[in-house]
Amino acid sequence: MRKTVHAACPHDCPDACGVLITVEDGRAVKVQGDPAHPVTRGFLCAKVAKYLDRVYSPDRVLYPMRRKKSFGKGPLDSETRHAASLHNQPAFERITWDVALDEISSRFRSIAAEFGPEAILPYSYGGTLGALGNASMDRRFFHRLGASQLDRTICSETGGQALLSVLGRKLGTEPEQFRHSKLIIAWGINVHGNNVHLWPFIEEARRDGARLVVIDPYRTRTARHADWYLPIHPGTDVALALGMMHVIIGEDLYDHDFVERHTLGFLQLREKVREYTPERVAAWTGIAAADIVKLARDYATVRPAAIRMGYGLQRCDTGGMNVRAITMLPCITGSWKEVGGGLQLTTSGGFATDEDALKRKDLMRQSPLGRDARIVNMSELASALNTLDDPPIKAMFVYNSNPAAIAPDHNQVIRGLMRPDLFTVVHEQFFTDTTDYADIVLPATTFFEHKDLQKAYGHYFIQVSNQAIDPLGECRSNVDVFTALAARMGFTEECFRDSVDDMIDATLAGAKDDRAPWLEGITRERLEREGHIRLNLPFHRGGEETRRAEKQFGSSAVPQFGSYFLPFANGFPTPSGKAELYSEDLAAKGLDPVATFTPPPESRHADAARRFPLEMLARKADNYLNSTFCNIGSVQPMEEDGLLEIAAADATPRSIAEGDRVRVFNDRGSITLTARVNGTVQAGMVAARLGWAKLAPEGQNINVLTSERLNDLGGGPTFYSCLVDVEKIS
Repeated sequence: MRKTVHAACPHDCPDACGVLITVEDGRAVKVQGDPAHPVTRGFLCAKVAKYLDRVYSPDRVLYPMRRKKSFGKGPLDSETRHAASLHNQPAFERITWDVALDEISSRFRSIAAEFGPEAILPYSYGGTLGALGNASMDRRFFHRLGASQLDRTICSETGGQALLSVLGRKLGTEPEQFRHSKLIIAWGINVHGNNVHLWPFIEEARRDGARLVVIDPYRTRTARHADWYLPIHPGTDVALALGMMHVIIGEDLYDHDFVERHTLGFLQLREKVREYTPERVAAWTGIAAADIVKLARDYATVRPAAIRMGYGLQRCDTGGMNVRAITMLPCITGSWKEVGGGLQLTTSGGFATDEDALKRKDLMRQSPLGRDARIVNMSELASALNTLDDPPIKAMFVYNSNPAAIAPDHNQVIRGLMRPDLFTVVHEQFFTDTTDYADIVLPATTFFEHKDLQKAYGHYFIQVSNQAIDPLGECRSNVDVFTALAARMGFTEECFRDSVDDMIDATLAGAKDDRAPWLEGITRERLEREGHIRLNLPFHRGGEETRRAEKQFGSSAVPQFGSYFLPFANGFPTPSGKAELYSEDLAAKGLDPVATFTPPPESRHADAARRFPLEMLARKADNYLNSTFCNIGSVQPMEEDGLLEIAAADATPRSIAEGDRVRVFNDRGSITLTARVNGTVQAGMVAARLGWAKLAPEGQNINVLTSERLNDLGGGPTFYSCLVDVEKIS
């Protein structure tokens, strides 16, 4: 028996690829990109192309496991670890699902009775972005329980709030339109590593004469292929954007008509950018004043021009201002009205599914609290575990995340996870860093083994991901686990008996705002037949937009566009109906209502640099996905783990040569790495890549150096505002 099943990759990537899985006699034997998907176009990234190795890895967690009383929390000692493999875990014993569910529900009841249900903390993020696996039955369960709410800030909250503050909705330029751009700015994004399905559209544009500019502190794979690479000091992007607007406005290169009709606060912006002269901005950013002027002129005069922003821009103290200022650029040039213009950070605001129907926040009113539970910021996990009181965290349920690897201030996070009075459950596919501190480990399915609804944040296609194979061993999906736990806890609400299809139907049918027509006619049954469906976006087919396209490309070329989505060509869904270059909401929060650059406290511009003179980029690896795929044998050779990349100008005075072992340190911790003196970073900066701590020789990763200090908007982390020093180990 041979069949092909349509699925969708749910991993935390904007591409949300359509995937075809070939199954023979119940076993997946081939995985490939869906050639009919207009963005996937038949190919997958290198890691997902090897996904069979992940599904059938001998290291998979296949059964519920409980920590043996003879083993304390934490990684195995070196001798035991050497004798064990990632799937042979001597610290754990196999138990049944009934035993696991009974123990979890019993502990939750006793903790809630003694300390209150807010002493229980769920911890999850983007391990899957499937609508159900990410946030459905799990949220219902914890809302009904009265557990603390998790403020999921660690990746995109800051950028999302900044985008909303200007545009009013998280929308952006379709990837398909980039082929029509004449200037493309990749700002803080490694397209090759983190958005690979945009690259063919960029290459189409370049074959037609477009230029690619890359702005990034690190010489990424994308930067090496750019027509013009501009290395920038970390966290100074807001200064560069304001400096560009200084030139664009000062030289009268902005779109007067678009600004007058569709923006609010231009006068305040014009006054603000007066102080951001190219010379002053050059001192902050490390980019020459002449290059700032040229970049500004090119962006304003080469039309259409598109900006692709990355999420790394927001992971520093100035993260909100970085995104906000860059977002203003197409608003003052009028680029939003052009096919192949505008900007993309995310397209997630296009998917108007009914998330309330999935998450059911109203269930908190039926919990023992009778009110909304407190909110704990996931970026402050170290403090939550070690200092939070009234009540303290006494239990944590981790799923879709690996906090022992990805959370900032790693040493303090581990200190909290080591607490003997903390009851920790981890629902996982593998024995990760976090499972080392678990009391109970539950086996989780991959996307091959369950059904889900897949949205995107890099395009406008919605998909159903169908189940291709039966779950391996005794693995269960998030939906199944929390359905079973709700029954064990005695929750009687009807919503805890919803099936996967019930929840997909409800979230597709329940859109209530003005985007509801974008889902009209898109049903689960239709998705099951067609695989992927483009949202019913308000496409521009005629009138002024067509005349603009004819002027851009000639009348004979216009039919090639078919239909195209210009989200802000005729206004913005903000309270004012305009792009808000001046924000009353930000002013009310005590923030600059336009945008401003303030040197981060951990940067080369701060006093702290005298003690720790090097800025460190705690980079995401190109071929892993946060901490996912770090342990897959066929993927590991694509990365060189354990490196510290350093400029010769900083290595030489420290007597550091290529291949030397070095100690990287600050007040929070230290880590031993191998020096790579190779020109990927500027002087005054070093870079190291995130990986599993347990796979490193000393059992640490780069988050021993990062802090849990929050940034300027949305409570996001400051991974990329981090000062260190480096010394050679003799």
